[in-house]
Amino acid sequence: MITVKKVEGKKALNQFIDFPFKLYAKDEKYVPELRIMTRETLDKKKNPFFKHGEADYFLAYNDQGEVVGRIGAVTNQAYVDHWKENWGFFGFYEAIEDAEVTRALFDTAIAWLKDKGVEGMYGPMNPSTNDPCGTLIEGFDTPPFVMMTHNKEYYDKMFLDFGLEKRMDLLAWYLRDTKIPERMLTLSAKIEERLKSQGIIIRPVDFKNMKEEIPKIRYIYNEAWKDNWGFIPMTEEEFMALAKELKMITTPDLVFMVEDHGKPVAFSATIPNINEVFIKIRNGKLFPFNFLKLINFKKKVKSVRVLTLGILENYRKTGIDACMYAKTFHNGTKRGYHMGEASWILENNTMMNRALININAELYKKYRIYQYKF
Repeated sequence: MITVKKVEGKKALNQFIDFPFKLYAKDEKYVPELRIMTRETLDKKKNPFFKHGEADYFLAYNDQGEVVGRIGAVTNQAYVDHWKENWGFFGFYEAIEDAEVTRALFDTAIAWLKDKGVEGMYGPMNPSTNDPCGTLIEGFDTPPFVMMTHNKEYYDKMFLDFGLEKRMDLLAWYLRDTKIPERMLTLSAKIEERLKSQGIIIRPVDFKNMKEEIPKIRYIYNEAWKDNWGFIPMTEEEFMALAKELKMITTPDLVFMVEDHGKPVAFSATIPNINEVFIKIRNGKLFPFNFLKLINFKKKVKSVRVLTLGILENYRKTGIDACMYAKTFHNGTKRGYHMGEASWILENNTMMNRALININAELYKKYRIYQYKF
């Protein structure tokens, strides 16, 4: 018999954080998240998400008292306000391959969400689309890139068997600098000259003046993606927290701002794939010795992730995207990065997916968001 209990107290929280390390102990493709990062994500006092969201976490135990699964149930008022849709979410799901465990976890999350008055749930969100989300359904042969998920291959079947349905697939594209068409680099240079003549400038973000840069970036982020399914606008506090993290990881020549006579119209951010280092920290603990593996990590990493590329609607057919990709490839190659991932892209984002096909990107991973109407 499976028993599900709400996470309360330090011991249960540690069990919630520890469980994936046990579940994936023999999975060489799994990249452990640092425990300190997981703890901050779950912390309702530290994570700015909880200024507009609620969540509770649950653990499933077998008859021997062993943890066999976990799940989080989440509400997000920012999502409800933006989409006028009163739905909740599930996230942080991990479990052994057992239908009874899956059913017990989802029944618990659904009961919690119904008590909050929502009409259905999407997921997995950990805890929102501004965080790692989705269940990997294709591409299990390689480790995930930074801030992307990895899971057991049986999750999709377990979810569908329970009664979840597909809502949206998220795509990840693989890029090699040796496959970037030379014509694309030449064309992008011509496009940039044309844009410049019209007063549209592409420049690196000024990391020394982030106080002025961040409001511009947040404006683009919240405007460019506002009509994309699942989008949730980021508050100033959330964006500041994310920007602080990304600034520690990436470099100015991989982050670009586009301005039309000083008005921000586009933005792209690419970050080193620090998962190349994290995959070697199997216990998820930095101390006492693993912090040494993070020293000079940028010199150790050989790949990057194009984390975000957003363009305001009126500027989407100007070639700005090609220019930002070209600049990213040029600067990344100079820094010794020769592989990359562009992710994630909604499956129905035709323009962005076509742009990646045009630069010989390879569709190599798919992630799925599910839905369940009450």
